Amino acid sequence: MSNVLELKKQQVDEIAQKLENSKTTVLVDYRGLNVDEVTELRQQLRDAGVDFRVYKNTMTRFATEKAGFEGLNELLVGPTALAFCEEDAVAPAKIIGEFAKDHEALEIKGGVIEGEIATLDQVKELSELPSYEGLVSMLLSVLQAPVRDFAYVTKAVAEQKEEESA
Repeated sequence: MSNVLELKKQQVDEIAQKLENSKTTVLVDYRGLNVDEVTELRQQLRDAGVDFRVYKNTMTRFATEKAGFEGLNELLVGPTALAFCEEDAVAPAKIIGEFAKDHEALEIKGGVIEGEIATLDQVKELSELPSYEGLVSMLLSVLQAPVRDFAYVTKAVAEQKEEESA
């Protein structure tokens, strides 16, 4: 009997450690997804370095209390899967958000973003952020616009002066 208890304690410690170490954790209700859809979601998450697990809600409750995220306990109702990512804060929310658009059965419940409990709306906002490459592209176009406009103005003035001297 103590062996089973020891295994449960290890699982609680594992979940608590993942909650503490991940930049983003997203909780989802996966009811209504078939095996192929869940496999597809797992593959997309795995490719992005996201750990997607299903744990018993009781074990997860103990872990949230141990990690200091007791506010998540109200979300632990029904089948709940957790997506953890230690490297990228946006990846879990983005992938799950995109997947949820195509599969209405997948329901985002909430999560933890950078050590703070996040509501459903906050997770959805995070999922709608552009990728890192998209943000860099936007920044570069914003930085490039004044230079481009200055070049157009300079060219127009030069052409105007040429017309006046001709």
